[in-house]
Amino acid sequence: MRACLLPLLLLLAGPALAQQSVPEIAFDSTPDFPTLPPGMNFGEVPGVAVNSKGHVFVFTRSNSAGGPAYAPTAAQLLEFTANGEYVGEVGKGLYAWAFAHSVRIDKDDNIWAIDKGSDMIVKFNPAGRVVWVFGRRKESADEDTGPWEHVDPPLAHVDGLFRQPTDVAWDSQGNIYITDGYINSRVAKYDKNGDWVKSWGSKGTGPGQFRTPHAIAIDSRDNIYVGDRANRRVQVASSCASSPSTYRRCPAPTRPTAIRRPASAWPKRSGPPIRSVSRPGAR
Repeated sequence: MRACLLPLLLLLAGPALAQQSVPEIAFDSTPDFPTLPPGMNFGEVPGVAVNSKGHVFVFTRSNSAGGPAYAPTAAQLLEFTANGEYVGEVGKGLYAWAFAHSVRIDKDDNIWAIDKGSDMIVKFNPAGRVVWVFGRRKESADEDTGPWEHVDPPLAHVDGLFRQPTDVAWDSQGNIYITDGYINSRVAKYDKNGDWVKSWGSKGTGPGQFRTPHAIAIDSRDNIYVGDRANRRVQVASSCASSPSTYRRCPAPTRPTAIRRPASAWPKRSGPPIRSVSRPGAR
């Protein structure tokens, strides 16, 4: 009987021990935050950002009730105070709105909205006025207008045009990086003045290749982190790597502290200073 109980106790104790090793993250629960106007509701919320004043910007897939059952416009950018009080809607009725994806705030409190459906990235100033627009949506009157299809081989990239972009980030020099996206498989770079520089990446599983580059962030050392979703990894490159041919001239990126791997686990290879970080067990 004891021989049977011991494995059972160990089996039951395993999850408990594992739970004890996970640190508790403190948080405060604020019910009914934020406060929406009467009759207004959120749809899916793919993006939330906070500016230096604590104002909260919510990019929500709502405002679709007046459209067709399939493929209606689903994008609203709403602003709230730090206390959750409704301030107003940014860019109401904007031509760039189709299907909300991400919202980001830069160091100057400019608001950047990435719309997957219209293939556009819009920069608003802190007052909510449109300053820059990147990309262009398909014309409603064109006979071939319709959703992008996943074709093989992939469509050729076009400078300055996007196909379902996903995110945006900036380096310390103010250069702009856009992940593009669900159809394209690249990172696009603009300079601080909004002028096109170049892009890098292609569809695939190798270093510098992407399958749905879905998120991007840049640290204080200007290392670029790209969430390569379908490949289930994070790729890291130096900000000077504006194309694969320049990787060799860039310093190797610092390994992020959040990725806990011994140095021996990193693949040894010559060429571009890119590292791919996969989830355990991922293929």
